[in-house]
Amino acid sequence: MTTERILRGIAGFFILLSILLAGGLGQVELGRPTWIWFTAFVGLNLLQSAFTDWCPMMALLRKWKQGGRVIHPG
Repeated sequence: MTTERILRGIAGFFILLSILLAGGLGQVELGRPTWIWFTAFVGLNLLQSAFTDWCPMMALLRKWKQGGRVIHPG
């Protein structure tokens, strides 16, 4: 595993852990549809990309490249 993949795994783990701790301590109601689920989605994607080396955002960024240049917003 490369350092980048290990870093993704650690980041995903800590994001998911913080969501579980917030739910367990009653700071967030996990049964309601809130933005916390988007955060969980990001954490899960980071964790799975550590093992599969495939990240949806990286795929989008590769598609947005044109002629070796990255398209800058604005």
